[in-house]
Amino acid sequence: MIRPTTSDQFSPISLRPAPLEVRDLTVAYREKPVLWDVDLVIPEGQLCAIVGPNGAGKSTLLKAVLGMVPRASGTVQFFGQPLQAVRRHIGYVPQRSSVDWDFPTNALDVVLMGLYGRLGWFRRPGRAEREEAMRALEQVGLAAFAQRQIAQLSGGQQQRVFLARALAQNSDLYFMDEPFAGVDAVTEEAILQVMHELKGRGKTVVVVHHDLETVRDYFDHLTLLNVQVIASGPLEQTFTAENLKATYGERMSLGR
Repeated sequence: MIRPTTSDQFSPISLRPAPLEVRDLTVAYREKPVLWDVDLVIPEGQLCAIVGPNGAGKSTLLKAVLGMVPRASGTVQFFGQPLQAVRRHIGYVPQRSSVDWDFPTNALDVVLMGLYGRLGWFRRPGRAEREEAMRALEQVGLAAFAQRQIAQLSGGQQQRVFLARALAQNSDLYFMDEPFAGVDAVTEEAILQVMHELKGRGKTVVVVHHDLETVRDYFDHLTLLNVQVIASGPLEQTFTAENLKATYGERMSLGR
């Protein structure tokens, strides 16, 4: 038997397809392009920000790759496969403002919804699933609010409930749409802790983010978007004055 030499041995990780690969993606509303020829590759196991001005198409990009809005053209693959093949491995935290918080359900039931991908819609969650959902609520500091109606929670608590739902999914790739928008300091810290815990477990987290002041502190990888991708790559290479001006206009600066 001939054994391969060291140079012939490859790490399985190096051969794995990227968590997200987007090619030539265009999305149009009423024939007006919102995203135009977007090419994007998201690396594995990193905290990745998508940043750009209002109307740049950031949230639309998330919704387009997840099949929530139609694409005019382009291809999207997750771990080298179409969405339908890996949907259960993908978690999504929507914008809080897009959710009907008057829906009559409690925090625990919202988190349990994150497990339906594993259970199927016709199998009811059992004791093991309820314990798993409670652990997720505990991780975001809301175990005591499990039976509280979501309409009775504060904005920050509501955001943490959806974060717990994503945690319960135990996905490999997470999308979070403006999770830090309008939250209190306790919730912001909880979100950060969850993001770093997910990264520590080798998960990939993609976040639509709005605060340039915290990009350096929160993320490893940055995509600057304004209808088209202006720049995308490791933070230290991408977060430059030149790229920010190309994204936001001539008056934009790095600040600190």
